[in-house]
Amino acid sequence: MTGTGGAGAAMTQALCGAGRVLCRLEEIEDGEGKGFTLGQGLEARDIFVVREGGRVFGYVNACPHRGTPLDWQNDRFISDATGLIMCATHGALFEIEDGACVAGPCAGQCLEPVALSVDGAGRVLRVEG
Repeated sequence: MTGTGGAGAAMTQALCGAGRVLCRLEEIEDGEGKGFTLGQGLEARDIFVVREGGRVFGYVNACPHRGTPLDWQNDRFISDATGLIMCATHGALFEIEDGACVAGPCAGQCLEPVALSVDGAGRVLRVEG
């Protein structure tokens, strides 16, 4: 697994009893996101994690409208103007908590969720299964 989050995130990625460690919570600025690639080759899947305080929300990095990546620069998923997840291709806006599109050509559709948790040590885990 590699991450768009850089070498620091790559060093912390490991298997843990409850899932795969993606990074430490503190590596994601509150109100921002961080991208990761799970798997390799044809099995690779880009995801991103958004932090709100001590909570994290994960989604597949693909707009439901066109399937294009949401980030317009590495780890840039949140609109400064609205505080919502924004698609780089056409500006669709998505709620952080549930991935629901609230504006744009895919209004009423949702981002594909990725199950995550934060453990007692402050590590963000991709929950397997």
